[in-house]
Amino acid sequence: MSIRILPPRGAPRVLAAAQLSNSLGDGAYYVSSALYFTRVVGLSPTQIGLGLTVAWAIGSVAGVPLGALADRHGPRGTSVLLALATGAAVGSFLFIRSFPLFLVAAILYAVAQCGLAAARQALLAGLVAPAERTAVLAHLQSTLNAGLAVGAALGGLALRYDTAEAYRAVFALDAVGFLLCAAVLLRLPVVARASAAHGAGGPRLAVLRDRPYAVVTLLNAVLLLRMPLLSLAIPLWTVERTDAPGWLVSALFVLNTLAVMAFQVRMARGVTGLASASRAVRRSGAVMFASCVVFAVSAAGLSPWAAAAVLLIGAALQVIAEMQQSAGSWQIGFALAPAHQVGQYQGFFGTGVPVARTLGPLLLTWLLVVWGVPGWLLLAALFLGASLAMGPAVRWAERVERVERVERAGVSYQRVTSRVPHWLEQPSRYSQGPRDTSTARRM
Repeated sequence: MSIRILPPRGAPRVLAAAQLSNSLGDGAYYVSSALYFTRVVGLSPTQIGLGLTVAWAIGSVAGVPLGALADRHGPRGTSVLLALATGAAVGSFLFIRSFPLFLVAAILYAVAQCGLAAARQALLAGLVAPAERTAVLAHLQSTLNAGLAVGAALGGLALRYDTAEAYRAVFALDAVGFLLCAAVLLRLPVVARASAAHGAGGPRLAVLRDRPYAVVTLLNAVLLLRMPLLSLAIPLWTVERTDAPGWLVSALFVLNTLAVMAFQVRMARGVTGLASASRAVRRSGAVMFASCVVFAVSAAGLSPWAAAAVLLIGAALQVIAEMQQSAGSWQIGFALAPAHQVGQYQGFFGTGVPVARTLGPLLLTWLLVVWGVPGWLLLAALFLGASLAMGPAVRWAERVERVERVERAGVSYQRVTSRVPHWLEQPSRYSQGPRDTSTARRM
């Protein structure tokens, strides 16, 4: 079985190169930033948590207007500017020495990151045919994981040396990665401004009025609680509630990363439309339900190696559910977005990521570490319920979109006919006889 990470040549491969260029630095940043902020900058863990919570909350709100900016002014130029802004925000961390400056830098970083994600999705939509987007996104996800894995290893070197210079080198690497990302994005062709091709009618931030899309986004945000599950909740659960060896936490992370790199593209092949996407999300909920139950069993007083085996099974089920949910949500997020408003719709759909990053750690810690096994069962029911509700929500959004499309077509017809000269609208007033009148009407 061949494993192919990079997408085909052309725009998809350039997008993958841009993804790889900044994910290397991000991987190093994720594993070493907390120690940099505490040991070098001198912030307390409470200050770091508060600052990042505020920053990602603001960033999630900023994604929609920045996505709309990409629709109006072109996604390539907007992506380049936001990549440069993200690099500048990362670089500013090198010069902060107080909590207020940290908060400002963190907000700039989160806003630029959320806007960049929305703009790059709009750029992909303008360069890749709808039928190929999910497959390309699967390739990009594999590339992202590869970059994060290598970057995490580089960040591990900074942890090994544990010096201010080593940590600053990580931030410099991440900043340079975003500058390189901007340079790579400039190699892509210019994508026409989508809004300009569809006129200026309708509300500027139409996604905020789209209730079915809001419900779909909310359900997707619930399913994205799996993100802090692997990075925070499972490590705490493994150490505090099971007898499994502590090093297993790292093994579970490696398992997840390698599995996504190897199988995400293959897992996404069957997702070609909204029906198959809804099925993928529904299956992911069932698998995630099973995964949560297996994780709960690991605390049943098992021996260290038996607990380790159970945790490995739970992690394997979790990564299968992750790949299914990712493939389904990509298709749903794109297919339900109007072609001329992809940026703002993707900006709104993407708020699930910062919401999961902001609220997920607190919620999962309370459910799993405090409640224990009942918390796992409640979380399992939450994942299953959200996945089952996704299908009806998607069908609701489809019905509303069809109605609005018909209404937009009617408005377009009225606009066209309003520009037709009145002597064509009422030919009987200017005809010379019955034959002329009938001929004019057939026209």
